[in-house]
Amino acid sequence: MRVVIQRVSSASVEVENTCVGSIQKGFVLLVGVGNEDTEEDVHYLARKIVNLRVFEDEEGKMNRSLKEVGGQILSISQFTLLANTKKGNRPSFIEAAQPEVGETLYQNLNEILRSHDLIVETGIFGADMQVQLINDGPVTILIDSKNK
Repeated sequence: MRVVIQRVSSASVEVENTCVGSIQKGFVLLVGVGNEDTEEDVHYLARKIVNLRVFEDEEGKMNRSLKEVGGQILSISQFTLLANTKKGNRPSFIEAAQPEVGETLYQNLNEILRSHDLIVETGIFGADMQVQLINDGPVTILIDSKNK
């Protein structure tokens, strides 16, 4: 699994001109599930996301986690994170999980994050979504569960 984490001051997602999720300070997660991913990958990423210290402490150093600052999560499924661009100019998505597997692992990640008493808003899996965010910093982190 691959997750792009963006630290934001606010974010929202719309589907068919209707807001389906919005947050204030926290993380936008762009989540891509690969065809070889398992529950082990989900748990690994959840641990990393919950404990990632990228919020400033009293001294201005990135030393606080999402939970410590009362942050929220907007989680967006994004199979295009598994794009292979080695050949030609048209990306191949054969490394992305089939939708039923991808959705299950994506939803499991969100549930584990919620189990840590975090507010987790989501888009709609497989939908055409418009995401708006204000990247704070900017801080953008890529975590790939295959690169442990």
